[in-house]
This record gives sequence, structure tokens and C-alpha cells, in this order.
Amino acid sequence: MQSSSSKPILSFWQLWNMSFGFFGIQFGFALQNANTSRIFSTLGANPDDLSLFWLAAPVTGLLVQPIIGYLSDNTWHPTWGRRRPFFFIGALLASIALFLMPNSTALWMAVVVLWLMDGAINVSMEPFRAFVGDKLGSSQQTAGFAMQTFFIGWGAVIASLLPTIFADFLGVSNVPVNGAIPDTVRYSFYAGGAIYFLAVLWTVLTAKETPPEDMEAFRAEQRRTKGLGHALKEIMGGFTNMPKTMVQLAAVQFFSWIALFAMWIYTTSAIGENVFGTTDAQSVAFQEAGNRVGVMFAVYSGVSALAAFILPIFARKTSRKFVHMSCLLIGGVSLFSIYAIHDLNLLFVPMIGVGIAWASILTMPYAILAGALPAKRMGYYMGVFNFFITIPQIVSGVLLGFVTKHWFAGHTVKTLMLGGVCMAVAGVLTLAVRDNAEPAGH
Repeated sequence: MQSSSSKPILSFWQLWNMSFGFFGIQFGFALQNANTSRIFSTLGANPDDLSLFWLAAPVTGLLVQPIIGYLSDNTWHPTWGRRRPFFFIGALLASIALFLMPNSTALWMAVVVLWLMDGAINVSMEPFRAFVGDKLGSSQQTAGFAMQTFFIGWGAVIASLLPTIFADFLGVSNVPVNGAIPDTVRYSFYAGGAIYFLAVLWTVLTAKETPPEDMEAFRAEQRRTKGLGHALKEIMGGFTNMPKTMVQLAAVQFFSWIALFAMWIYTTSAIGENVFGTTDAQSVAFQEAGNRVGVMFAVYSGVSALAAFILPIFARKTSRKFVHMSCLLIGGVSLFSIYAIHDLNLLFVPMIGVGIAWASILTMPYAILAGALPAKRMGYYMGVFNFFITIPQIVSGVLLGFVTKHWFAGHTVKTLMLGGVCMAVAGVLTLAVRDNAEPAGH
């Protein structure tokens, strides 16, 4: 691997090509985030149990991401390169899962497919984070992650709007018949599966990778580390040697992702009760609430796509951690404020603030972290960093249902308020993070 200072400056279109796959990856995540609770509820899930069913996603990430990161660090193929084999395999499997998800006929089937889908998405997504560290010097890393955030934002906008587009513009039925998933959701997942695969394939075919500088030494290292036992030992051993910056960011990530997980799980039921006045998942009003949540998520995703290119400018004028702190505080207040909104036309307002926070969550922690990681273990440590995304989601999955039922009497909008508080706490904790790219005391 080249040192950060010796890596060539890439053009705008090279950055575009290497990041375009995230447009497709986010179709998978956005459809999952906006529609999974709706699918579970339509198939008969109790609102108190939703967070438990969602455990599939973080548990899969916890297991898959460090392993994929480690394997991609130790892979080289003369045609496929280092990261691109994982892009392709993950995209193929995720696309298949996206076609299967809306055809679930029982709740247990939907939960199993969520496990498969999230695992496949993680296989293709994690090496994309390391890809930026591989190809870009420190001067372009923030721009590289910002380009990924741009595609994440626009992919999520379109994917989140798909059920509404099918219902309002194409006349597709949005009503569940005999407890089945509405056609709007089924067709959205079909479109998402196709776009996911094609977008990732674009990056696979257009982005090139640089081989290791010393191929003989790399091959020798591959032979030395071959075997599952050695791989597991390396993966677990790395936890004791995490860079200090990574440990500091872990606390920020923990509270940020509790807030996001609460939002993804409970927004549909919260809007159904708080705005549409229903908790009946089989009702037309609840399904309309589901479509409206897709529009809300499209707003925050669109805002994040725009903010992705503005935040690096503010970061250069202030600091990356100041920008991240400010964005998280804005997002926390915005998520909390949903409780006070009962007007359908005002639901997009808090999503503007959430979108600003989402843009920073997808950009600043990775940019800060990339400067603190050894180049040859970039994929591994990016995978380990994902633990601090999945662990808070697991905590949320185990506890939020209990909290919602026993503390908030089943009113899920109050769970969103709790998420807002957690995001604000994450903003304050950002003050303790040390960014190696900035002078001490900045």
C-alpha cells in the first residue's frame, strides 16, 4: 500500500466512479430502514417486539464486518483487486435478498430474510469505507467520504420515495390484501434490487486498485496469516491495540446510533399514532403513514446529500469535530421535536435537521478515523469501528421495546424523543475526540 502522502490526487470523476456503488448500497439500506417495521407490522408483529426483530441487522454487522475487513485487507487478485471482489459478491447476494423480502408470507420469513439481506449489504459496504483510505491521501479523504455521503443521500431519497411514487404516480395498490405486503412495497424492493447490483457493478468495472508495493512481501504475509484460527486471533487481538482516536469516537458513535436505530424502528408507528390517529397496521391510514415516513426519510437523505459537500468547507474553516458536534446537536433537537408535530405538512421540518446530522455521521467520524489508522490494516479497523455502530443497535434492540412499553406506555413518539436526547449527548461527547490531522488543542 502507498503511504498517504504519496498517493495521486484523483479527479472529480475518479472520485465519482469509486463512490457510485454506494448509490446502490443505500437503496438496500433505505428500503430496509423505511419499510422493515412496516413489513413486520403488516405480517402481525406487536409494536413492543419490533426492536427485537430488528436485532438481525446489528448482530449480522457485528459478525460480518470485521471478518470482511480482515479478508479484504489480505486479498489481492490481478483482475479484481483487493476490495472489488467483496463489492460484487455482496451486491449479488443483497439484490437476491431484496427480491425475497417483500414476498415474505409470515413474520418469521421476513426476519430470516432481514438477516440474509443485512449480511449481504455488509459484505459489499464495509470494503467501500476502506477503499477511500486505500486510494486517497489525507488531503482528499474528507472529500472521498463526502462523495460517498452524496450518493448515500440521493440513493436513499429515491429509494425512500419509491412506495409513494408507485402509489401516487403509477396507480399501484398501497393496500395489504389478506395480510400480504402491499404491491407498492413489493415493486419498490424489486427496483431496489436491480439498481443495487447495477450501481455496484459500475464501480467494480470503472475503479482501479493499486497493487501492494512489495508483492512478494504481501504474498508472504498472506501465507503467514492463512487459516481461520489465525484470522480470528488477529481480529480479536486488534481490540487491545485500537488507536486512541478510535476509542474516543466509539462513545460518540454509541449514542448517535441509538438515536438512529430508534428513528428507523419507531417512526412509522409514531407517525401513525401521533398524526394519523391509528395503530392498526392493517388500516389504510397506517399504510399511508408508512408512505409518509418514506417521504420524511427522503427529505433527511436529500438534505444529507447536499450537506455532504458543504460540511467539508465548514470543517476547513473550523474543525471536523466542531462541525460534527454542531450537526449532532441540531439533529438531536430536530428528532426530539417530532413529538410536538401533529400537522402532516410540517413533518418534513425536523427531517432537515436530522439530515444535517446524518451527513456528518456518514462523513466526519470516518475522515477523522482514517488519519489515525495504519494503511495496511485499514479494512480491518474500519470493520472493528463498525462494532461501535452495531453494539448500540443491539442495546437498542434489547432495551427499547421494554422502555417503550413500560416507561412510555407504548407511545413510540416518546421513544423518538429519547433518540433525540441520545444524539445531543453524542454531540457533547465529540468535544473529547482527538483529530490527528489538527494541531493539539484545536
